[in-house]
Amino acid sequence: MLLLLGRRVTLSFVNRFTKSSPSSLSKPVFISSLLIKFRVAHSCFLVSTAVRNRGTMPERRPFVRLPTDVYPVNYGLCLKPDLIDFTFEGKLEALVEVTQATNQIVMNCADIDIITASFVPQGGEEINATGFNYQNEDEKVTLSFPSTLQKGSGTLKIDFVGELNDKMKGFYRSKYTTSAGEIRYAAVTQFEATDARRAFPCWDEPAIKATFDITLIVPKERIALSNMNVIERKPYPDDENLLEVKFATTPIMSTYLVAFVIGEYDFVESQSSDGVTVRVYTPVGKAEQGKFALEVATKTLPFYKEYFSVPYPLPKIDLIAIADFAAGAMENWGLVTYRETALLIDPKNSCSSSRQWVALVVGHELAHQWFGNLVTMEWWTHLWLNEGFASWIEYLCVDHCFPEYDIWTQFVSADYTRALDLDALDSSHPIEVRYRLSFMALSYMESHSVVIKMLQQVRTCRKCGLYNFHPNLGLFSAEDLWDCLEEASGKPIAAVMGSWTKQMGFPIIVVDQEQQGDNRILKISQKKFCASGPHNGEDCPSWMVPISICTSDDPTCTKLKVLLDRPEMTITLNSVSPEQWVKINPGTVGFYRIQYSSSMLQSLLPGVRDLSLQPVDRLGLQNDLFSLSRAGMISTVEVLKLMEAFVNEPNYTVWSDLSCNLGVLSSLLSHTDFHEEIQEFIRDLFTPIGMKLGWDSKPGEGHLDALLRGLVLGKLGKAGHKPTVEEARKRFKDHVEGKQVLPADLRSPVYLTMLKHGDSSTLETMLKLHKQADMQEEKNRIERVLGAISAPDLIQKVLTFALSDEVRPQDTVSVIGGVAGSSKQGRKAAWKFVKDNWEELYNRYQGGFLISRLVKVNIFFESHPAPSAERTVQQCCENILLNAAWLKRDADDIHHYLLQRKAPPV
Repeated sequence: MLLLLGRRVTLSFVNRFTKSSPSSLSKPVFISSLLIKFRVAHSCFLVSTAVRNRGTMPERRPFVRLPTDVYPVNYGLCLKPDLIDFTFEGKLEALVEVTQATNQIVMNCADIDIITASFVPQGGEEINATGFNYQNEDEKVTLSFPSTLQKGSGTLKIDFVGELNDKMKGFYRSKYTTSAGEIRYAAVTQFEATDARRAFPCWDEPAIKATFDITLIVPKERIALSNMNVIERKPYPDDENLLEVKFATTPIMSTYLVAFVIGEYDFVESQSSDGVTVRVYTPVGKAEQGKFALEVATKTLPFYKEYFSVPYPLPKIDLIAIADFAAGAMENWGLVTYRETALLIDPKNSCSSSRQWVALVVGHELAHQWFGNLVTMEWWTHLWLNEGFASWIEYLCVDHCFPEYDIWTQFVSADYTRALDLDALDSSHPIEVRYRLSFMALSYMESHSVVIKMLQQVRTCRKCGLYNFHPNLGLFSAEDLWDCLEEASGKPIAAVMGSWTKQMGFPIIVVDQEQQGDNRILKISQKKFCASGPHNGEDCPSWMVPISICTSDDPTCTKLKVLLDRPEMTITLNSVSPEQWVKINPGTVGFYRIQYSSSMLQSLLPGVRDLSLQPVDRLGLQNDLFSLSRAGMISTVEVLKLMEAFVNEPNYTVWSDLSCNLGVLSSLLSHTDFHEEIQEFIRDLFTPIGMKLGWDSKPGEGHLDALLRGLVLGKLGKAGHKPTVEEARKRFKDHVEGKQVLPADLRSPVYLTMLKHGDSSTLETMLKLHKQADMQEEKNRIERVLGAISAPDLIQKVLTFALSDEVRPQDTVSVIGGVAGSSKQGRKAAWKFVKDNWEELYNRYQGGFLISRLVKVNIFFESHPAPSAERTVQQCCENILLNAAWLKRDADDIHHYLLQRKAPPV
């Protein structure tokens, strides 16, 4: 599953107003971060209320897993959805095994009414249930029987009814508009993590696997899809307008991977080189937009077959675009569901960043067909490994399919640095969270940054084979993987990885050097890094840290590797002359920050200016210094001086990370009287690269040039660079009048610039373009930048628009987040809007993860609990205090430096 948590860098010029704002839903983001940015740390009121009112959320009841005395072997499931009344009827005939005599069966069940239930022991007489005891808070039902069910096999029969809800979870309805303008509905599913129980009573735990025989009774003019291929389609005897569609038996699988879709779709079809039928389902009339994803999927399946040494086990795989979809995508086995923007590419109207996003998401979900579906986490505490592996290998896949994307460098900016920022907070958690669920950004970003990417250095992931864990049930835990890797590599993998997955946080590596003849002596120490500064307590944790070192003699080659398994050590680098620089963590792979001594840092700066440092290392150096400044370990002025050394920088991802950090600083200074000075700094920094790129693509340019142009023009336009604003106005006018349509890669920066410096007429024009757009990508592109409008009355208009029928429910948070991320006025207005409309927002998302993307401040939630956003509230309060301390500590120095830059030379 891919949650849209801003893990991507793909549209960073629009949304990275702060370090953790969404890049469009960019990888990735998701992208990266939560959407609303109420980090108004410099507001004394918010800081003081956060300090005074940091209460705790109401205590939850202890969670208890299902009993093990009865388990399913096969689900025979028949569902009949009503797409008019939004209900469904269901019949379940489950072959079960009773392992211990009992007179009751406990299952998961939520928002379902059981009509009848009975048990038929093998060779025995049917026993009718005498009671259904619903435990609504625990989402369970207990079926009571008048006599004891003896050990052995039997069939559990249940008739039930449920609702096709509008909450984007379970079995739900998705609204779409036909080409004739008629509103219709599809019936679709989203079961991860624990919502299969909203479609049928089941044992809804990942380790309780079974096979599934699914039958759907659907309107004859609708397409019906499920995990497996159709084996029978016949008229439904009770209604000539319905069809009964029966699917083949699935492999043994977890309930959260079951899926079915009933709706109107077109499709494009192909076959992978290893013989798997691949279809991409699109809205009617948009089959052309499925061809890019089809190309990626047909390339990816053989790549994964070779990588895992295991063929894809199903006869087909369908990828389908769902109109209303809370996540980015979901890896249901054989029927992968996506947001339209994560699957559909219009050859003429999709930007380069959207192509990259689709490639990454397709790669991610198809990786899950092996790691996650064929082998599955035993419990949700290992979600980090399930998602971490898929989030790492999606980059491997895209690098294979599109090497020109330089995707591994983008990985560092999109995921690695975001994970460091989150895990530096006191409100973070160990990777292996001992909670019922752990759908948090760290499950995606920290895990594959810390573990999988570091393991890649050992180069044993591929050797160990994926399926050595529990071949009968296909279950895994982290310990299984470590044992396997340890056996394959002969290295202490379990000990190393345990230090990273079982404790919170990561180290800062402090490095100093001394020259002794032809050798360089390095003193390296570690301590826990915190966003508020290094950990100085007595009980400081430590890690087993793989340390790599390179020198300017060959920046692409690791000169030495050591394992830092103690608080400090001394290392000798032989044959390193005094003029050579030394770089720790080449490739920015190890999950730690680095603090160099002053002399080492100064020696690295020429490598930034002359580009001899690799792009990913130039990025990592700047990002480490920025985080050290926020933590109070160095002055922010030192970072600004370093940023000015990037005058010759050509790399998109490096500029993206610079842009992101400058966005954080701009937001921090937005309440000061020298906010314009930081805008001038941004204009000065970005103008040379902007002039070099120009507005129009040149022969020989590629994917990364298009991304960089959009990033730079968006940054200059937002910062008020007059030539950029004037050219944007001209091109926007021609676009609206139909004289010259804007290339897709220029639309976001132009739209952003126009709104930032626009008026009511500009907003009306943008809303008109939104209404006219036939492609969801274009609608989302507009929605994400509407918040850039400045006038208070227009900000309110945008917020009202966010809850209108013009915006799909899953995109409301993007609109509100855009408002909150654009300005101090926007943050205040967005927060008031969320409070005023809390009941509607909470009911709309009903405890799903979208609510955590919306929530970013604390005091309100003591009287309006939102358990799924609890950690987000904690992180927000911590960030408020950190930013307040940062501003208080460095504001005067920053102001002085910015003024000094403008002063004429003496």
